[in-house]
Amino acid sequence: MKTITVRDLQKKIKPCLDEAQVDRLVITRRGKPAAVLIGVEGEDWETVILQTDPTFWRMVQARRRQPTIPIEELKARLKRKR
Repeated sequence: MKTITVRDLQKKIKPCLDEAQVDRLVITRRGKPAAVLIGVEGEDWETVILQTDPTFWRMVQARRRQPTIPIEELKARLKRKR
């Protein structure tokens, strides 16, 4: 993961965007991390929005904490409902 200052980012935006397509780019301000630039070329809008939506990820985390059942049990339940 490379780092770049805000000032250098302003001067070299195109190369930084190209670099971000390959690896994350940490942007620093006054020597401290301020942001991360992540390339999304080739992704569709829905994917980009979901990947960056904190509400979506909270929902995923909550679901992962819930108990699960084996696939065979799920299939059996679905058959009974027919």
